[in-house]
Amino acid sequence: MSTENEGTEGNAVPAVPSVPPAPPVPATTPDPAADDVRDEPAGTSAAGATPPAATPTHADAPRHTPTAQGTPQDHAATAHTPQPHTPPHPHQPPHSPYGAAPEPPAGAASWPPPPPAVPSYAGGGAAHTPGGGPVWGAPSPQPGHTPSPGTGKRGAGGLIAAVAVAALVAGGIGGALGFWAADRNDNGSSGSSTTVSASDSPRDLKRPAGTVAGVAAKALPSVVTIDAQGGDGEGGTGTGFVYDKEGHILTNNHVVASAAESGELSATFSDGKKYAAEVVGRAQGYDVAVLKLKNPPAGLTPLPLGNSESVAVGDSTIAIGAPFGLSNTVTTGIISAKNRPVASGDGSSSKNSYMSALQTDASINPGNSGGPLLDATGAVIGINSAIQSTGGGLGQSQAGSIGLGFAIPINQAKNVAEQLIKTGKPVYPVIGATVSMEEKTGGAAISPEGAAGTPSVTPNGPAAKAGLKPGDVITKFNDTVIDSGPTLIGEIWTRKPGEKVTLTYERDGKTSTAEVTLGQREGDS
Repeated sequence: MSTENEGTEGNAVPAVPSVPPAPPVPATTPDPAADDVRDEPAGTSAAGATPPAATPTHADAPRHTPTAQGTPQDHAATAHTPQPHTPPHPHQPPHSPYGAAPEPPAGAASWPPPPPAVPSYAGGGAAHTPGGGPVWGAPSPQPGHTPSPGTGKRGAGGLIAAVAVAALVAGGIGGALGFWAADRNDNGSSGSSTTVSASDSPRDLKRPAGTVAGVAAKALPSVVTIDAQGGDGEGGTGTGFVYDKEGHILTNNHVVASAAESGELSATFSDGKKYAAEVVGRAQGYDVAVLKLKNPPAGLTPLPLGNSESVAVGDSTIAIGAPFGLSNTVTTGIISAKNRPVASGDGSSSKNSYMSALQTDASINPGNSGGPLLDATGAVIGINSAIQSTGGGLGQSQAGSIGLGFAIPINQAKNVAEQLIKTGKPVYPVIGATVSMEEKTGGAAISPEGAAGTPSVTPNGPAAKAGLKPGDVITKFNDTVIDSGPTLIGEIWTRKPGEKVTLTYERDGKTSTAEVTLGQREGDS
């Protein structure tokens, strides 16, 4: 029973008409003037703000805790004691099993009435305890007491009382109806069973393929939980998914970074089977890595890959992973934004990964990294990679989801994976210019000089050939607005070497455009 609705404290529970026993026995009734109860409704990389949590308006009260008069021993003592049948008083109107009960005489027992006399399943018995009190029901209010809804102490106590009484009344109705059905059964047939069977209940609930349950059931066998244990004792848990039938697993670089050089890697499927794995290649800048199972099982089913370019804000998403080590966890949400510039680190170096990410509000936590972000059809549209958090707090080393998760678009991840499987090394598209990593510059400003005193614009490189110079501020990449260096890098890395792009830039207060053919850089530097 839900505790979301709160009863008005002090009001009595409405009378519940008794169901006719066999033979009919007059039952006492409550005072018709008693008040009715009315149900009322109870009243990583960028900093982000978490909306304040809603404050509950009531406590979670214990359920079904009615206070009954009498004890189990009382029931046992009277269960098989036959009671003589007392005919109705000659002047008392006949009792109608379906109409209102007669007014009780003065001094009659308090409400609620006793249960139906001699249930067929109890083998007879008195309706009262040896002491004369009813064996079920709540005590009646003191004579002359008028509840005052506006003056009682409102809170958890009132809620518990309302829940208990309501549960008691519901139980009384169910018990009476059950007895009536049993009595009809006993009178109409030779059997003594009171069991009611639902012959039309479906045995198997089949879920359509398009439901979340259907998508999850199909995808889970192709998702693995990755355990990475480094040689120095450090390690962690992440997620990956089957990329091809040869046993390649796609995941994040930061999931396997601690065990990539010297350590142990394993992948556990949803059926509990565990396989040793090794690193084929990893790209720190993209935060993508490819593993291969050392002894892959037969019949591997790769997850289908979607098209991240066709994703729209508001599309449904399904994330699968092992948050905080809880394998095979499925969460849902939507695409909250596209082309979100995100810079994240693997925790083992000072170098960041850059992505033009898909943002989702599907719950993503530490351990979800490397897992698939699916669309409503079950196709992979991204690799869950990063979350924005408000911090652990209270000594916690990892914070949980606040509804801001980021995934590497699968179109980009696929290009990287193919390159890693082919050569074991990543290839990055570049413009041949060093840009400032500062935010709030109004764009991506080309630095005065490069790293270690090298030129910020590579001689004879793509930017130099297009006429770009130190101090130029790039404000657009094709039609995408560029507000910082990380945003520009994230957009460049969604492309392939050799592609032509249009850069819009500002120089000395004037806006110009330049067509640039992207170059390439091999490996992480």
